[in-house]
Amino acid sequence: MIDGMDLETVKPEDFGRTLRGFGVNLLVRDVRDEAERLSAVFGMTAHRVSDDFAILLYGPQVFQLHSDGTYHANPLLSLVPEQPPRGAGLELRLFETDPDQATARAGAHGFHVLQPPTDKPHGLREAYLLCPDGYAWVPSRPLD
Repeated sequence: MIDGMDLETVKPEDFGRTLRGFGVNLLVRDVRDEAERLSAVFGMTAHRVSDDFAILLYGPQVFQLHSDGTYHANPLLSLVPEQPPRGAGLELRLFETDPDQATARAGAHGFHVLQPPTDKPHGLREAYLLCPDGYAWVPSRPLD
């Protein structure tokens, strides 16, 4: 639940009216697979999962997955490549996810490890994990 809202039963128009600030929608080829993958590797929670759509929570942050078919009338779809990487140049940073644990789970869920967990000079330990749709997920935590 977010602010008393049941994400499993909320009407789309009611959910849409609650969205504020910065939002992320990811176009994916298989919503169900991607929702399961993100839940298993990063501990996200998925709601309203269908072939076309899912609401995901990473802590208090909300984002959405959409199938290509839901964008049939959206001009963005014509720019999406048929084959990954779809999100080239985009990093989806998960600042509260242990990169070592996420990387250990990643292979079993179809992720390609672009960079194993590494201590970086900017004070984070992070990994780069590419999902089958080509998005770069970057689990990270502060260095001790």
